[in-house]
Amino acid sequence: MPQNPDALRQAKFDMAVSLLACGVDPEKSILFEQSKVRAHSELAWIFNCLTPVGWLGRMTQWKSKMDSARGRVSSHAEILADESLTTGLKMGLFDYPVLQAADILLYKATHVPVGQDQLQHLELARDTAKLFNKTFNQEVFPKPVAIIPPETQRVMSLRQPTAKMSKSDPSDQSRVNLTDSPELIQSKIRRAMTDSLPGVSYDTKERPGVSNLLSIYSAVRNISIEQAVNDFADVQSTKQFKEQVADAVIERLAPIQAELVRLQADAGYVRRVLDQGADKAAEAAYSHMEEVYKVVGLR
Repeated sequence: MPQNPDALRQAKFDMAVSLLACGVDPEKSILFEQSKVRAHSELAWIFNCLTPVGWLGRMTQWKSKMDSARGRVSSHAEILADESLTTGLKMGLFDYPVLQAADILLYKATHVPVGQDQLQHLELARDTAKLFNKTFNQEVFPKPVAIIPPETQRVMSLRQPTAKMSKSDPSDQSRVNLTDSPELIQSKIRRAMTDSLPGVSYDTKERPGVSNLLSIYSAVRNISIEQAVNDFADVQSTKQFKEQVADAVIERLAPIQAELVRLQADAGYVRRVLDQGADKAAEAAYSHMEEVYKVVGLR
C-alpha cells in the first residue's frame, strides 16, 4: 500500500535498529534495505512470467482480503469478475508472494527462518524454484526449507490468544513491543486473557491464554515448554503466574532496550551498516542474476 515517505523512512530505520539491538551482527550477517538492491525486482519480474495466477489466488492472505471485500466466502473468479469489489485491492498485494520468492531465491537460500503463518509463502518459493529449474532444464535454484523455532512458531495475541500477535492489531494491549517500559509490560501481561482453571498447564485448545504465556516464557528463558511448566508447578495463583512471566520478559528485553537507546543515538553507524550491507548484497545478487539472464536467454 502507498506509504507516507517520511514515515516509511523512519520505519525502515527503526527496524534496522531493532534487528541490530536484538543481536544481528553486521560482521556475520548482511543487513540491508531491499529497495537498495534492484535485482530483487528484476528476478521478481522473471518469476512473474512463469508463475501461474492460480498459485497466487490460493494464497491465504489474498483470499482473506477477497472474502473481506465480498463480505462472504465466494469463489476467486466471481470476486475478480466484480470490479466494484476489487477496486481497493492492489496488484502488489496479489503479487507480493512472487517478490518474496525472489527475495529468497536471489541469494540461493537453502534455509529460511519463518513463522508458522509464512509456511505457505515459503512453499510458493519452493514451487517457483522447481518450476524455474524445470522450465529451463537447469538446477539454478535450491528448494529452501523452513527453520521454525518450536516454542515461538506462532506467538499469539495477549488479548485474543487464538489470534496471532501482530503490530497491525489496533489494540496496543495485544502485544509486547521492544520499546515498552517494564511497567507497561507488567500491565499488559497482567491483563492478558487466561482462564479460571487452577494451576498452570500447556494445552493450546483448552487453555490458549495460559499456553501462550508459557510459550513466551519458555522463549525468553530459552527453555522447553516442559521446563516452563515445571517452573510453575507450585504456582496456583494466576496473578503470580503472570507476574513471573512479566519479570522474565522484562529481564530478557532489558539489554535489547539499552542497545536500542544507544543505536538510536548513533544514526550514522546504523546507516553505514545498511549501506555497506547493500553493497555486499548487490555483489552476490547481480552475480546470480547474470546466471539467470544467461539461462533464460537475455545474455
